[in-house]
Amino acid sequence: MRVRRQRVKTSDYLSDALTLLSGWERDGVQLKRELACDDSQHAALTERIKVAADTLRIRPSIRRTDGHTQICLGDRDGDALTDGEVTLAARIEDFYRTVTAPHSP
Repeated sequence: MRVRRQRVKTSDYLSDALTLLSGWERDGVQLKRELACDDSQHAALTERIKVAADTLRIRPSIRRTDGHTQICLGDRDGDALTDGEVTLAARIEDFYRTVTAPHSP
C-alpha cells in the first residue's frame, strides 16, 4: 500500500514580497500607495520613478493631490500582478526615502 503525499501549498512569492513593503495596498491586480511630499520632492520622485519604470517597461499612474503623491502600479484590466511591478514598488520606497531625507549641512 502506498501512502499518498499531501502537497504542501506553495506561497505566492509576490504576496510574500509585498508583506515587506509597508504602506502598499493590493487592490486586485494593482498596487497603490500614497506618499506625503512637497512639490519639489514630488518632482524628484516622479523623475526617478519614470526612469525605473521605463527600464522595467511599466507605466505607473502618478497623481499629485493635496500635498500627496498617489501611485498606482498594474493594469486594472491585467491578468495578474507582475514581479516587475513589485520590484518597482520596492524601488519607489527607496526613491521616497532618498528624496525626503533631510540633507546634511
